[in-house]
Amino acid sequence: MTSEEQRRTLYLIDGSAYVYRAFFALPPLNTSKGLQTNAVYGFTTTLMKIVREHRPDCLAVAFDEKGPTLRHEEFKEYKAQRPPMPEGMQAQVPYIHRLVEAFSIPVVRQAGYEADDLIGTLSRQAEAGDYDVVIVTGDKDMFQLLTPRTRIFDPVKNKWFGEAECLERFGVEPSRVVDIMGLMGDSTDNIPGVKGIGEKTAIKLLSQFGTIDELLRRVDEVTPPRVKTLLTEQSENARLSRR
Repeated sequence: MTSEEQRRTLYLIDGSAYVYRAFFALPPLNTSKGLQTNAVYGFTTTLMKIVREHRPDCLAVAFDEKGPTLRHEEFKEYKAQRPPMPEGMQAQVPYIHRLVEAFSIPVVRQAGYEADDLIGTLSRQAEAGDYDVVIVTGDKDMFQLLTPRTRIFDPVKNKWFGEAECLERFGVEPSRVVDIMGLMGDSTDNIPGVKGIGEKTAIKLLSQFGTIDELLRRVDEVTPPRVKTLLTEQSENARLSRR
Protein backbone atom coordinates (compact mmCIF):
# COMPACT_ATOMS: atom_id res chain seq x y z
CA MET A 1 0.00 0.00 0.00
CA THR A 2 1.36 3.44 -0.94
CA SER A 3 1.65 6.30 1.53
CA GLU A 4 -1.09 8.09 -0.44
CA GLU A 5 -3.43 5.13 0.04
CA GLN A 6 -2.61 5.06 3.75
CA ARG A 7 -3.40 8.76 4.29
CA ARG A 8 -6.62 9.42 6.11
CA THR A 9 -9.09 12.18 5.29
CA LEU A 10 -10.45 14.72 7.76
CA TYR A 11 -13.80 16.34 6.98
CA LEU A 12 -14.37 19.78 8.54
CA ILE A 13 -17.97 21.02 8.43
CA ASP A 14 -18.82 24.72 8.63
CA GLY A 15 -21.61 24.08 11.12
CA SER A 16 -22.85 27.63 11.59
CA ALA A 17 -23.28 28.13 7.85
CA TYR A 18 -25.49 25.06 7.55
CA VAL A 19 -27.56 26.04 10.60
CA TYR A 20 -28.37 29.35 8.88
CA ARG A 21 -29.02 27.69 5.56
CA ALA A 22 -31.38 25.10 7.04
CA PHE A 23 -33.30 27.70 9.04
CA PHE A 24 -34.00 29.95 6.06
CA ALA A 25 -34.40 27.21 3.43
CA LEU A 26 -37.00 25.09 5.22
CA PRO A 27 -40.54 25.93 6.39
CA PRO A 28 -40.91 26.53 10.16
CA LEU A 29 -41.36 23.01 11.52
CA ASN A 30 -42.39 22.82 15.19
CA THR A 31 -42.69 20.29 17.99
CA SER A 32 -45.98 19.80 19.85
CA LYS A 33 -44.62 22.19 22.50
CA GLY A 34 -43.95 24.91 19.93
CA LEU A 35 -40.18 24.59 19.60
CA GLN A 36 -39.09 25.37 16.03
CA THR A 37 -37.02 22.51 14.60
CA ASN A 38 -36.37 23.31 10.92
CA ALA A 39 -32.69 24.19 11.53
CA VAL A 40 -32.18 20.99 13.56
CA TYR A 41 -33.83 18.91 10.85
CA GLY A 42 -32.00 20.53 7.93
CA PHE A 43 -28.62 20.45 9.66
CA THR A 44 -29.06 16.79 10.62
CA THR A 45 -29.95 15.92 7.01
CA THR A 46 -26.71 17.52 5.78
CA LEU A 47 -24.64 15.85 8.49
CA MET A 48 -26.13 12.43 7.74
CA LYS A 49 -25.48 12.91 4.01
CA ILE A 50 -21.77 13.47 4.73
CA VAL A 51 -21.51 10.52 7.12
CA ARG A 52 -23.51 8.09 4.98
CA GLU A 53 -22.23 8.97 1.50
CA HIS A 54 -18.60 9.93 2.23
CA ARG A 55 -17.71 7.82 5.29
CA PRO A 56 -14.95 10.18 6.47
CA ASP A 57 -12.06 8.72 8.43
CA CYS A 58 -12.23 11.72 10.77
CA LEU A 59 -14.85 14.41 11.18
CA ALA A 60 -15.34 17.62 13.17
CA VAL A 61 -17.96 20.37 13.11
CA ALA A 62 -16.98 23.99 13.74
CA PHE A 63 -19.43 26.58 15.06
CA ASP A 64 -19.29 30.32 15.63
CA GLU A 65 -19.18 31.25 19.31
CA LYS A 66 -21.33 33.99 20.82
CA GLY A 67 -19.87 37.47 21.19
CA PRO A 68 -17.56 39.70 19.16
CA THR A 69 -14.60 38.35 17.22
CA LEU A 70 -11.11 39.69 16.65
CA ARG A 71 -12.42 41.21 13.42
CA HIS A 72 -14.99 43.27 15.33
CA GLU A 73 -12.19 44.65 17.50
CA GLU A 74 -10.29 45.84 14.43
CA PHE A 75 -13.27 46.93 12.33
CA LYS A 76 -16.40 47.91 14.28
CA GLU A 77 -18.59 47.78 11.16
CA TYR A 78 -17.78 44.11 10.49
CA LYS A 79 -21.13 42.37 9.76
CA ALA A 80 -22.87 45.41 11.30
CA GLN A 81 -25.59 45.34 8.64
CA ARG A 82 -26.72 41.85 9.60
CA PRO A 83 -29.81 41.53 11.80
CA PRO A 84 -29.40 39.55 15.04
CA MET A 85 -29.96 35.81 14.90
CA PRO A 86 -33.73 35.10 14.85
CA GLU A 87 -35.06 33.79 18.17
CA GLY A 88 -36.41 30.69 16.46
CA MET A 89 -32.91 29.81 15.24
CA GLN A 90 -31.18 30.78 18.48
CA ALA A 91 -33.37 28.36 20.44
CA GLN A 92 -32.31 25.48 18.18
CA VAL A 93 -28.53 25.98 18.35
CA PRO A 94 -27.99 24.20 21.73
CA TYR A 95 -29.93 21.19 20.42
CA ILE A 96 -27.75 21.10 17.29
CA HIS A 97 -24.58 21.16 19.43
CA ARG A 98 -25.97 18.31 21.55
CA LEU A 99 -26.97 16.37 18.45
CA VAL A 100 -23.43 16.53 17.02
CA GLU A 101 -22.00 15.44 20.37
CA ALA A 102 -24.51 12.55 20.48
CA PHE A 103 -22.96 11.32 17.23
CA SER A 104 -19.58 11.40 19.06
CA ILE A 105 -18.37 14.00 16.56
CA PRO A 106 -16.09 16.69 18.03
CA VAL A 107 -17.64 20.17 18.24
CA VAL A 108 -15.08 22.95 17.76
CA ARG A 109 -15.78 26.53 18.91
CA GLN A 110 -13.76 29.23 20.61
CA ALA A 111 -14.59 32.71 21.87
CA GLY A 112 -13.29 35.49 19.63
CA TYR A 113 -13.09 33.30 16.52
CA GLU A 114 -15.48 32.24 13.79
CA ALA A 115 -15.99 28.71 12.52
CA ASP A 116 -14.05 29.71 9.38
CA ASP A 117 -10.98 30.59 11.45
CA LEU A 118 -11.05 27.31 13.33
CA ILE A 119 -11.47 25.34 10.10
CA GLY A 120 -8.50 27.18 8.57
CA THR A 121 -6.30 26.33 11.56
CA LEU A 122 -7.41 22.70 11.74
CA SER A 123 -6.95 22.17 7.99
CA ARG A 124 -3.33 23.32 8.18
CA GLN A 125 -2.65 21.23 11.29
CA ALA A 126 -4.19 18.18 9.62
CA GLU A 127 -2.08 18.62 6.49
CA ALA A 128 1.03 18.85 8.67
CA GLY A 129 -0.08 15.59 10.29
CA ASP A 130 -0.26 13.91 6.84
CA TYR A 131 -4.05 14.01 6.47
CA ASP A 132 -6.02 14.97 3.41
CA VAL A 133 -8.72 17.54 4.20
CA VAL A 134 -12.23 18.16 2.91
CA ILE A 135 -13.89 21.41 3.97
CA VAL A 136 -17.67 21.13 3.79
CA THR A 137 -18.93 24.61 2.94
CA GLY A 138 -20.49 26.81 0.28
CA ASP A 139 -18.46 29.87 1.32
CA LYS A 140 -16.24 31.28 -1.45
CA ASP A 141 -13.90 32.79 1.18
CA MET A 142 -12.71 29.25 1.91
CA PHE A 143 -11.12 29.01 -1.53
CA GLN A 144 -8.00 30.60 -0.02
CA LEU A 145 -7.47 27.37 1.96
CA LEU A 146 -7.29 25.09 -1.08
CA THR A 147 -4.05 23.13 -1.59
CA PRO A 148 -3.11 19.85 -3.30
CA ARG A 149 -4.18 18.20 0.00
CA THR A 150 -7.24 20.32 0.88
CA ARG A 151 -10.44 20.39 -1.17
CA ILE A 152 -13.90 21.90 -0.70
CA PHE A 153 -17.18 19.99 -0.98
CA ASP A 154 -20.50 21.84 -1.28
CA PRO A 155 -23.23 19.30 -0.43
CA VAL A 156 -26.04 21.62 -1.56
CA LYS A 157 -24.65 21.86 -5.11
CA ASN A 158 -22.99 18.44 -4.82
CA LYS A 159 -19.79 19.95 -6.22
CA TRP A 160 -16.09 19.56 -5.45
CA PHE A 161 -13.57 22.39 -5.68
CA GLY A 162 -9.79 22.26 -5.84
CA GLU A 163 -6.99 24.51 -7.03
CA ALA A 164 -8.07 24.23 -10.69
CA GLU A 165 -11.61 25.34 -9.86
CA CYS A 166 -10.21 28.25 -7.84
CA LEU A 167 -8.17 29.41 -10.83
CA GLU A 168 -11.25 29.11 -13.03
CA ARG A 169 -13.48 30.99 -10.54
CA PHE A 170 -11.14 33.80 -9.44
CA GLY A 171 -8.40 33.84 -12.06
CA VAL A 172 -5.72 33.40 -9.38
CA GLU A 173 -4.31 30.60 -7.25
CA PRO A 174 -5.76 30.08 -3.73
CA SER A 175 -3.05 32.08 -1.92
CA ARG A 176 -4.17 35.24 -3.77
CA VAL A 177 -7.93 34.87 -3.32
CA VAL A 178 -7.61 37.05 -0.22
CA ASP A 179 -6.18 39.84 -2.40
CA ILE A 180 -9.13 39.57 -4.80
CA MET A 181 -11.56 39.73 -1.89
CA GLY A 182 -9.65 42.62 -0.34
CA LEU A 183 -10.09 44.71 -3.49
CA MET A 184 -13.69 43.83 -4.31
CA GLY A 185 -14.92 43.68 -0.70
CA ASP A 186 -17.72 41.46 0.56
CA SER A 187 -21.17 42.95 1.13
CA THR A 188 -22.34 39.90 3.10
CA ASP A 189 -19.73 40.66 5.80
CA ASN A 190 -19.87 44.45 5.33
CA ILE A 191 -16.20 44.49 4.26
CA PRO A 192 -15.78 47.61 2.10
CA GLY A 193 -12.95 46.72 -0.27
CA VAL A 194 -12.30 49.51 -2.76
CA LYS A 195 -15.70 50.93 -3.67
CA GLY A 196 -16.00 51.11 -7.46
CA ILE A 197 -13.79 48.05 -8.07
CA GLY A 198 -15.64 44.82 -8.78
CA GLU A 199 -14.46 41.26 -9.25
CA LYS A 200 -13.47 41.58 -12.93
CA THR A 201 -11.34 44.68 -12.31
CA ALA A 202 -9.78 43.10 -9.20
CA ILE A 203 -8.80 40.00 -11.19
CA LYS A 204 -7.36 42.14 -13.99
CA LEU A 205 -5.31 44.29 -11.57
CA LEU A 206 -3.92 41.31 -9.67
CA SER A 207 -3.02 39.44 -12.84
CA GLN A 208 -0.86 42.46 -13.65
CA PHE A 209 0.52 43.41 -10.23
CA GLY A 210 0.33 40.16 -8.24
CA THR A 211 -0.74 41.38 -4.80
CA ILE A 212 -2.48 44.32 -3.15
CA ASP A 213 0.78 45.47 -1.59
CA GLU A 214 2.54 45.51 -4.96
CA LEU A 215 -0.46 47.15 -6.63
CA LEU A 216 -0.50 49.99 -4.11
CA ARG A 217 3.28 50.35 -4.29
CA ARG A 218 3.05 50.80 -8.08
CA VAL A 219 -0.28 52.64 -8.17
CA ASP A 220 1.13 55.28 -10.54
CA GLU A 221 1.26 52.59 -13.25
CA VAL A 222 -2.46 51.82 -12.97
CA THR A 223 -4.80 52.65 -15.82
CA PRO A 224 -7.43 53.93 -16.41
CA PRO A 225 -7.08 57.10 -14.26
CA ARG A 226 -10.44 56.45 -12.56
CA VAL A 227 -9.20 53.16 -11.10
CA LYS A 228 -5.90 54.76 -10.09
CA THR A 229 -7.83 57.46 -8.21
CA LEU A 230 -10.02 54.88 -6.45
CA LEU A 231 -6.96 52.94 -5.28
CA THR A 232 -5.15 56.08 -4.13
CA GLU A 233 -8.12 57.39 -2.15
CA GLN A 234 -9.08 54.02 -0.65
CA SER A 235 -5.69 52.37 -0.14
CA GLU A 236 -6.30 51.86 3.60
CA ASN A 237 -9.67 50.24 2.87
CA ALA A 238 -7.89 47.79 0.57
CA ARG A 239 -5.30 46.89 3.23
CA LEU A 240 -7.91 46.64 5.99
CA SER A 241 -10.27 44.52 3.89
CA ARG A 242 -7.44 42.13 3.00
CA ARG A 243 -6.57 41.67 6.69
